[in-house]
Amino acid sequence: YDLSHIVRVNHGAAPCPPEIKRQMIDWWGPVLGEYYGGTETGTVVFCDSEQWLAHPGTVGRPVEGGHVRIYDADGQVLPAGEIGEIFVRLDSFPDFTYQGRDADRAACERDGLVSCGDIGYLDADGFLYLCDRKRDMVISGGVNIYPAEIEAVLINCPGVHDCAVFGIPDTEFGESLMAAIECEPGAALSEDALRDWLDGRMTRFKIPRHFTFHDKLPREDSGKIFKRKLRDPYWEGTGRNI
Repeated sequence: YDLSHIVRVNHGAAPCPPEIKRQMIDWWGPVLGEYYGGTETGTVVFCDSEQWLAHPGTVGRPVEGGHVRIYDADGQVLPAGEIGEIFVRLDSFPDFTYQGRDADRAACERDGLVSCGDIGYLDADGFLYLCDRKRDMVISGGVNIYPAEIEAVLINCPGVHDCAVFGIPDTEFGESLMAAIECEPGAALSEDALRDWLDGRMTRFKIPRHFTFHDKLPREDSGKIFKRKLRDPYWEGTGRNI
């Protein structure tokens, strides 16, 4: 294909696995931009291909007038490198989402910044990295596990077209990891083969204990995997959702 006409392609809405993005930059050239923000905040963070290659995995750093802070569960600001909830603000973006809804705003606000519901961290240069959605984090045996990290590795396994990792009830650890796999046509995958492939590519406690295989995974209208439809049936009757 003649790709010389492509000047800029921006992406957002969900993290892109680093190896996939690197392949896209190699293929298309340094035309990929990435942004982070939300309906409540506008685009607060951005990076171009050169910045991303210098900081692989980042979603960018604050644009002009953008503010990003990472808070712990007690509402304390965390230093660079420490994982917590991401709060952002863009000075030029109008505050219309929570007008007249003070209680809703208070539930997601810290010091004038708003959370979009994501977990992540800032590096020493001020670049932001996403770990996962706050609601998708799995706590297994008291350890926080971020499914997006596992998905970013698993998507590179031959025969895996797409995947979703989430927590299901576990009587011993509270939660254990389940991976739902959308297979490439004709692929012959098994639980043991996937565990063997993951072994050595990530810490063993992050390797899913359970796998299911699907021709197609459920998706939202946006094209994102509808993870709740996969996860919720396992939690029915347990008295809690996660």
